[in-house]
Amino acid sequence: MLPDEIIAQLISEYQCRDQQIHNLAALYSSHLPSPPCLDVYGLTATGKSSILASFFQLSSISHTIINVRECITARHLLERIVAASVDALEEFHDEKLDRRSYARTENLSALCVHLGNLLEGRGKFVLVLDAVDKLREGGGTLIAALARLGETVPNLSLILSTTLPLTPSTLHSSSISFLHFPSYTRSQLLAILGANPPKIFLTPPSLETFPDYTPDLAAEDDAWLWNRFLTTVYDSLSKHTGRDLISFRSCAMKLWRPFVEPVVSGQFGTRDFSRLMVNRRHLFQLEDSVLDRILDPNTASTSSQTATSTASGLPEPATPSKQRQAKMTVHDLPYYTTHLLIAAYLASYNPSRTDVTYFMKHTDKRKNKRRAPSAASFSMSSKRTGSKVRKISRHLLTPSPFPLDRLFAIFRALLVDSVPQVADLYTQIATLTSMRLLVRAGGAGSNDALEMGGKWRVNFGWEYARALGRSVNLEVGEYLVGGVD
Repeated sequence: MLPDEIIAQLISEYQCRDQQIHNLAALYSSHLPSPPCLDVYGLTATGKSSILASFFQLSSISHTIINVRECITARHLLERIVAASVDALEEFHDEKLDRRSYARTENLSALCVHLGNLLEGRGKFVLVLDAVDKLREGGGTLIAALARLGETVPNLSLILSTTLPLTPSTLHSSSISFLHFPSYTRSQLLAILGANPPKIFLTPPSLETFPDYTPDLAAEDDAWLWNRFLTTVYDSLSKHTGRDLISFRSCAMKLWRPFVEPVVSGQFGTRDFSRLMVNRRHLFQLEDSVLDRILDPNTASTSSQTATSTASGLPEPATPSKQRQAKMTVHDLPYYTTHLLIAAYLASYNPSRTDVTYFMKHTDKRKNKRRAPSAASFSMSSKRTGSKVRKISRHLLTPSPFPLDRLFAIFRALLVDSVPQVADLYTQIATLTSMRLLVRAGGAGSNDALEMGGKWRVNFGWEYARALGRSVNLEVGEYLVGGVD
């Protein structure tokens, strides 16, 4: 068992992981036997890799940790295991080993021989394979063989880090031990991030102007405002889009500076949280803080235009169209989800009576398309009728609600092939609703989001729909009644 002060150090460093640290301390000690194989599993950002690295570094047990994501082939992984084991043994025992006999590791048999020769006459050695389920080559057979190394090689204890638990059918064994790292709950996330609050004032207020605002009072205000801010961020954004520790921290840090800007400027006090929330409520209604992995397709063109204007010395005028293009973000959605959004846009902006004309499979849709009337046709019609007629394009109007059965009918008409059975359309609609791309417009089943009696409408405009269509080689304007000017 590890000394109590080391366990206390790990618990203070990694909060809400007391049980996992005590289990590791009981399983891996320098004078007690350890299990031949342990599967440490848990979702992303649950502290598996960090706790394992800190634990074995403080425990002074001979070990090596290998990130399997960095290995391209199975042979690359095997040779990496041998090379890392040699480095760890040289560092732990302070000696120099002959590496020429361990230069090639072509298969699992060679790996067993090399590890057996390396650990002969030595003490316990722990081999940690982090993210072994992300192995690019080899499949379940290689993982099952690696899991039996602790039974084949003396003094070797293996730890496999995975996202989901390895089943006995995958390992071909039922004797493996498991250690679960569960996801952090809401209270645990708030406790972890609330332990180290950032400062409200990057530059402390002047002591001459505010002589009573001491550093202790500033730290108290930082903790008070930060903890209430974290609760609001989780309930409004992270509860639905990022429930792991990393995404929650990233979202909170992105919003913190804009949130406390009125406090820094002196508009509100450090304890005026209610008034501050009303003033900064728009921050919790945008998607900028939660879309950190989505790239704007216009970013490259915008940066190139900026570079060109900088090189020429003349700034390029920002037209309204260019400003709209720079702010628009097209989500990188799956194939069928993209077609589902396009079908929803057409269902919102096309009258239901035109569905037969535009989406019948046995007719030529191109012949039936109605184009927007030109200026000449307007002038001819005005001459005939003696009055001026002005038509507004349908994509400039407010989207109309539509039922789900009409959405699915248009969706299947847009696809050339049939929809596979694995595509769960109702799940995709629920996901798009959480992303606020589809909005419920009322109906009989108002309690259930996917009730067939309900109606929906889209929450995006023509520019976004056209970009979605072009991402799947589909011109949405050809299916829009009246066309697009």
